[in-house]
Amino acid sequence: MSTGPTLRVFLDPGEEPSAAARRPFRRRRRNRHGRGLRGELIPAHLAGFRSRSERFDTWVLESAQRLERLWGEGIQSYQFVVRDIPPGLEELAASGGHIPFGAGTPAAGPRPAVITVYRHPVESAARGLVPVSELIHDVVVEQLATLMGMDPETVDPTYGRFRPL
Repeated sequence: MSTGPTLRVFLDPGEEPSAAARRPFRRRRRNRHGRGLRGELIPAHLAGFRSRSERFDTWVLESAQRLERLWGEGIQSYQFVVRDIPPGLEELAASGGHIPFGAGTPAAGPRPAVITVYRHPVESAARGLVPVSELIHDVVVEQLATLMGMDPETVDPTYGRFRPL
């Protein structure tokens, strides 16, 4: 009983596969100099290891955790979502309307309240003026304050401290 492959496919009827084609895939993953694949380009402990969207997601999570420390268990009923752009962005930009940084959707039945942060508008607005993480926190606080029916300063006393004058 043979342990090799039982089916062979040849593109040219008179052609026999090369030695490289008969080797398993793992052993063929080398370049022509025999060095093989190299490791990660950037080590995991450096900032460039994560993509911008991964860093943005982390900042939204950190903002939610900051609010959880302030408000306790009540914040856990909210769902935090990151989207790239708001719906209807082209129409808003064409009409010259305000482009939102986030949106809050109140709870309805079994569905929890949702706070959505739009990544591209926030990153565009934060360029050089404020730290992106602080602008994200301000957006999350604004949306949470709207859903709770409170002032943003009541939800988090540090709200707006990094805004330019």
